[in-house]
Amino acid sequence: MKAIRFVVFAALLAAFVSPAHAAEQTLEGTLVCAKCYLKRADAHECQDVLLVQAANGAKSEYYVKKNEVAEKAGESCTTQVKARVTGTVSEKDKDGKTWVIPSKIEKLPADGEATRGRAGA
Repeated sequence: MKAIRFVVFAALLAAFVSPAHAAEQTLEGTLVCAKCYLKRADAHECQDVLLVQAANGAKSEYYVKKNEVAEKAGESCTTQVKARVTGTVSEKDKDGKTWVIPSKIEKLPADGEATRGRAGA
């Protein structure tokens, strides 16, 4: 009987703990600002959004949660910045937004910049 209780308890514990420790994902796309670049009516201040293009051409928007990592990377504001964001992705919230809590943000060179300076190499 104790073994059954233990198994049930372990299963319940795993069910409640697992969602809190969602696996990190790495997303690559273009960082833009919801207010300044996308002109979202509900954006009252600068808010980074990672636009990720799928193979079928559809774009997904991942709102970047402001934390120490995001602050260190800086806001994109009126520019478009190619970036790779690693973090925990949430389900869509009540406003239909998908959020990513970044643990790492890498700004990537724009197309053509990666080969500049290597002509003589």
